Amino acid sequence: MPGEVEIYYDGGCPVCSREIAFYRARPGAEGFRWTDVNAEGALLGPGLTREAALARMHVRRADGTLLSGAAAFGEMWRHMPGLGWLGRLVALPPFGAVAELGYRGFLRLRGLWR
Repeated sequence: MPGEVEIYYDGGCPVCSREIAFYRARPGAEGFRWTDVNAEGALLGPGLTREAALARMHVRRADGTLLSGAAAFGEMWRHMPGLGWLGRLVALPPFGAVAELGYRGFLRLRGLWR
């Protein structure tokens, strides 16, 4: 269920903030927990440090499993109406590996936008 999925994002990154705003405006987004890791007192839960959360997007599943990068996006998409197909695609080889490479490329550029 989407209500059991928590999205951790860097609200201090202009590109990240715009992208998260896009997802938060989509139908079904109200069922997610959205945590800006830059917010004062943000609770990150076990296994996630602020530094790690700022370095990559993370998603925590209902069972506590923590995902990051392209896998985190895939998990979020899987629970969003209209994007489930994309989440399922990213879970399949070789699409997940290609998506992760693209995400790592974005992370290199992201430093220039901050």
